[in-house]
Amino acid sequence: MTDPVDLLIVGAGPTGIAIGAEARRAGVDALLVDRGGLCASIQQWPTDIEFFTTRDRLEIADIPFGTPDDKPTRRQALAYYAGVARRYALALAPYEEVLSVRRGDDGRFTIDSRSIESRTSDSPTVGRRTATLGRSVRRRARAVVLATGYFEQPRRLDVPGEELPWVRQRYREPWGHFGQHVVVVGGANSAVKTALDLWRHDVRVTLVHRGAALKPSVKYWLEPDIVNRIDEGSIDGRFETVVEAFHADHRVALRGPDGATTLEEVGAVYVQIGYEPDVELQRRCGVEVDADTLVPRFDPATCETNVPGLYVAGTLQAGRRTDQIFIENSRDHGERIVAHLCPILEADGVAGGRRTGTC
Repeated sequence: MTDPVDLLIVGAGPTGIAIGAEARRAGVDALLVDRGGLCASIQQWPTDIEFFTTRDRLEIADIPFGTPDDKPTRRQALAYYAGVARRYALALAPYEEVLSVRRGDDGRFTIDSRSIESRTSDSPTVGRRTATLGRSVRRRARAVVLATGYFEQPRRLDVPGEELPWVRQRYREPWGHFGQHVVVVGGANSAVKTALDLWRHDVRVTLVHRGAALKPSVKYWLEPDIVNRIDEGSIDGRFETVVEAFHADHRVALRGPDGATTLEEVGAVYVQIGYEPDVELQRRCGVEVDADTLVPRFDPATCETNVPGLYVAGTLQAGRRTDQIFIENSRDHGERIVAHLCPILEADGVAGGRRTGTC
């Protein structure tokens, strides 16, 4: 078992990187652990996507986002956050999945995890991912932050046939679907952008949404585009409609205002109905989580949970409301956590010696 680090951060996305950078600036020893690589979630986004947010609001750790584009692309964001991690020489343990975090009587945490030996996906175009766990790893830390986001856990319809290989959750690009009939399930930004991108690349698209209209959260520049495409019949919009089953012969059973219908010869389905935070990991770590909202118990001023020395940061704080916290309004979580942690480390006799920051 390794010597304890001051701060172990579970998650190496923008929030985890921002926390790690803040720790480094304060002279706090930090390690980022992630079941993927650096910014693994952004790596899985659609290839050509642009952020809704402007570049200045994506900046972290006082490092300028140097791009001429007002709204950065996925590729630009990956390069930027990798640059921040490099600038602060952040220690990273990639492809390692944290299974549990336990606080001992001495106030130290024991973190049990396993390396991820291999990953598989159902298609190069996208979909669900599975991981094979390998060797066990045990780490020690004086404090822990959970900053795992939510992108690893897409919401599911829980209907028969959802495990079929042509039923997917993550969309990357349209090229493999030229000339096909593709069904997109959902009524928010991701589903709308996917439907429009497919349609613009010669794909026949059916958009299925259980609501009577698109969600109010759809961006103002996307709404008229998708509404016009549906109104003119370019995209088949099925509202107040739910999926009842997916069949192995590429049929999709629906139920809507006119009763049961079936879509035939469907090439692929993208179920894009949102994501859920990893509640089970939080509970295994001892964090109290509201059963209805999935909001963890934490102090907003410090981000500390009901477990002393264990913090939650980023979108985890919002529970089911994953549309409430983004990079731009969680960039200061690292400052709050480090400001709360430093006096504890000082009192514990850890500060000094190897420390060169302001802690």
